[in-house]
Amino acid sequence: MIGIAVVGYGYWGPNLVRNLAEIPEARLTHVCDLDKGRLRAVQARYPTVQITDNLEEVLRDPRVDAIAIATPVSTHFKIAMQALMSGKHVFVEKPMTATSEEGRRLVEEAARRNLVLAVDHTFIHTGAVRKMREIVDDGLGEMYYYDSVRVNLGLFQHDVSVIWDLAVHDLSILDYLLRERPVAVSATGMSHVLGEPENIAYLNLFFESRLIAHIHVNWLAPVKVRRTLVGGSSKMIVYDDLEPSEKIKVYDKGITLSDNPRNEGERVYDMLVGYRTGDMYAPQLDMTEALTRELRQFVSCIEHDEQPIADGAAGLRVVRILEAATQSLAQRGRVVDLGLARMIA
Repeated sequence: MIGIAVVGYGYWGPNLVRNLAEIPEARLTHVCDLDKGRLRAVQARYPTVQITDNLEEVLRDPRVDAIAIATPVSTHFKIAMQALMSGKHVFVEKPMTATSEEGRRLVEEAARRNLVLAVDHTFIHTGAVRKMREIVDDGLGEMYYYDSVRVNLGLFQHDVSVIWDLAVHDLSILDYLLRERPVAVSATGMSHVLGEPENIAYLNLFFESRLIAHIHVNWLAPVKVRRTLVGGSSKMIVYDDLEPSEKIKVYDKGITLSDNPRNEGERVYDMLVGYRTGDMYAPQLDMTEALTRELRQFVSCIEHDEQPIADGAAGLRVVRILEAATQSLAQRGRVVDLGLARMIA
């Protein structure tokens, strides 16, 4: 049985604790938080779990094989590095680190010590996104676009912009769905609260192929929307995460192109665009809670010396895009080359 301690019991920590307490292969040993009130709440609900505000105490305990980190982004690197250097496996909330340099160092440390480093890219463990990957792999054809709207009223973050808070979900989904990586990114956005990070942003990701991705994130929307359109040459997908049951709808719709020679002697062609309209279906989805599946995979990877789907390398790829998008945002949408890490005029 794998002993796991949770560090941070604020917004996401209670979800980690609840799931870990219910996984037979895991033993929740500690909850660590600086807030005494939160710790009392843990003790009341989970009386067998040890509570502490001392991280060193957790890392010294031989019963702890791994830690799950649910603290502010700015603290991820320090806590994760301390854990790795103490020989503990690490599960860290998204985004993995505040900079790509920090992420690179964590990946190298985990590899050097042969420890599991998993990143909480929760959405890739949902039945909906896993089904999307099946369709992208087997029936979508050439992927043309990924267009996402992820907006709501709040929750405002004081340490990161809306890109790092919301767009990270779509970037992790794209990293999971695609076999190719983006080569450049541009971002525009604005802050409407004095002294606070951007609360609305638009990202464009560019690829070597004809694929383009657009992500709209916003903390100032009057309604909550979580909708994504994925278009391919054979099929199209509508993914609405707020739908209670039919989260994925697959449309057999698209266009057909044909060459119509107007003058064969001069080899001049008119391109005819036809429209194909077929059936729509909503596939059955696995409704297992994504965090449950994710944490079970983390435990299994520790037991069998394997790497999780969202490993440190995946977390680092996402942080690099977030960094580049932040750079673009500061320069009003100038395109940032992800491969060369330089500005494109």
